[in-house]
Parts: sequence; C-alpha cells; structure tokens
Amino acid sequence: MHNHKKILLIALAICGQVIAQSPARVELVAVESRNPTRTIALPAELAPYLQADIEARVPGYIEQVLVDRGSRVRRGQVLVELSAPEMKAQTAAAEANLHQAEADQSQAEAQAAGIESTFARLQEASKTPGAIAGNELVQSEKERDAAQSLVSSRKAATRAASERLRVAKEMEGYLRVTAPFDGTITDRFVHPGILVQGGTHTPLLKLQQTAHLRLTVPVPESYAGHVVSGTPVNFHVSSQPGKTYSAKIARISGALDAQSRTMTVELDAYNKDGSLAPGMYPTVDWPVSSAEPLLLVPATSVVSTTERTFIITPLNGHAHWVNVRKGAAFGDQVAIRGEIKQGDKVVKRASDDLREGTPLP
Repeated sequence: MHNHKKILLIALAICGQVIAQSPARVELVAVESRNPTRTIALPAELAPYLQADIEARVPGYIEQVLVDRGSRVRRGQVLVELSAPEMKAQTAAAEANLHQAEADQSQAEAQAAGIESTFARLQEASKTPGAIAGNELVQSEKERDAAQSLVSSRKAATRAASERLRVAKEMEGYLRVTAPFDGTITDRFVHPGILVQGGTHTPLLKLQQTAHLRLTVPVPESYAGHVVSGTPVNFHVSSQPGKTYSAKIARISGALDAQSRTMTVELDAYNKDGSLAPGMYPTVDWPVSSAEPLLLVPATSVVSTTERTFIITPLNGHAHWVNVRKGAAFGDQVAIRGEIKQGDKVVKRASDDLREGTPLP
C-alpha cells in the first residue's frame, strides 16, 4: 500500500513537470507598413508678435505719463502727454492768419461781385449806340479781370494758411503720444518734468503685444524638409508644469543658418490666460514624419543580443530568427529593416529563449 502511494506521487510530479515545461501559446502579429509620425523635443523661444519703443516725435517736457509697467493699452490710447508752449503759440498764430486770409478773401469776393455787376450793366448798355463812351466798357472789363485775379490770389492765400494751420495742429497733436497697437507696457523710462527731444531714438516706453506671441523654433536640417504651414504643434513651459499649449506653424524662413544648420520656423501662439510671456524658452513637441513608408512591429517583437538583432517568424510551424536593423520608435512600435515584408507574421513577445526551430504551439 505504501509503495502504491509512492508511485502515485511520482506520477503526479512527472505530470506536473510536463505541464510546466509545455510552451505557452505564442501570439503572432502582422508587420505593418505606414508613414508614422513621432515627436521630438526641440527648444524654442517666445517673442511678442509686435513690439515697439515708444518715442516722442516732437520736443517737449513730460507733462503726464498715463501708463506704467504692466498697463494693458489699446491702439490709439494716449500714453504720454508733452508740454510745449511755443508749439501752442504757433498754432494760435496759424489760426489768426487763417482768419485774416478768410476775411481778405471775403472782401475781395464782395468787391469782385460789385465790379462784375457794373460790367454787366455797361455791357448791356453798350448794345444801344451812343449810350456809353467807347473806352468805358473796356476799362470796366479790365477792372473785372483784376478783381477776379485778386479773388484767386486771396483763395490761394487762404488755402496756404489752412495748410499751415493743419500742420501746426498735427505737430501739436504729437504732444499726445499714443499706442500704435494693442499690447502691454513692459518698461517705462521717463517721468514728468523730463525734457525729451523728438526724433532722437530716445524711448519713453516699451510696448509689446503679449496676447499674440511668436513661437520661434530652430528646426534641425534633418527635419526641415517636412515642415508644413498650418500644422498644430504642442509646447510646454517650465513655469506651468503639466500644462500643454498649442500653436500653429505660420512662417517658414526657407533657409538654413550656416552655423547652426537649423531653419527658423515661427508659430502663432495665443496667450489667452496670460500665463505665457515673451522671453520664455518653451520645449516644443515637434512632429516628425517619415518621407517613405516604414515597416513597423511591436517593440517587444525585436530581440537584441550582443551578437545580433532579430525578430521571430513562424516557418513551417517552427520559430525562425530573421536578422533586422532597428530604427526609430513610434509609440509602442519600432521601425525595422531586413528580410521581412508587410503582412508577414512575427512573434509579438519574442526572446532568445525561443530558439531557432522550436515548435510554435
């Protein structure tokens, strides 16, 4: 009885060992062929879409600075007011000259109207023989022509005075320095009481458009041939960890920098929540696509040893090792090259434990 139990235990142990050594069912997948896209991390820089150093066009004393660093302004908004009394005096003198010119024109027009009326009466009377002296009509005509010439001269003087007043008012208007576009004042250089000289490239303020930004990316030469305008691209900034921003490719320089061998590409980024700022250095998830279809298999299908890199395919129901060259990874897949083609079956989870010629269950 004891021997029967011993034999039974040995049989069970052998059976269990056979079961344990039976190979698990091997999962096969097909080789794919497609043009995959992956992303690489590229450094970039954010810059304002528009920026300007706000300067005075005319000399004057700073009367008021109506904005400061951080002020959001609209196009046409007054930023700085200057004071220049001599300019106001010039405007007042131009206004007075215009009023005088208009009065002189009115007087000349009234005189010309009277002379024209007299000439018309004499001309009508001359139709009756002997009614007026022969040279009287000629003299009246000359007076009419002189009066008309004077009116023309007075009108020209009025136009000239009006133009001088327009220029004077335009120059006086430059005492109110306005914003050329919507944006944010990012720096201030002046205070009330300072004398500034117009046209000397001395900035009063710095204005930048921060709601719309330029994302500048230096794209390496090897990836520069597949940049497409309008492509959306994600990017990240260190000040907002975990947050993803999006921009679109808008401007492509089309030329490589001789030193860095990169091509500058600009993207439009919109700073809706104000969390981005010019001068930041984001990291861009730059999309890279292959120029021709690649053969792709799961990354777990490729086995690399010190001697070779291979995949395992079924051949007449047995494992067959096929040498390949491993390429770029695209998610959980990897590109390969070798004696393999689209649609061939490969072992999904391969290892060198599955030896050449091993039966595949």
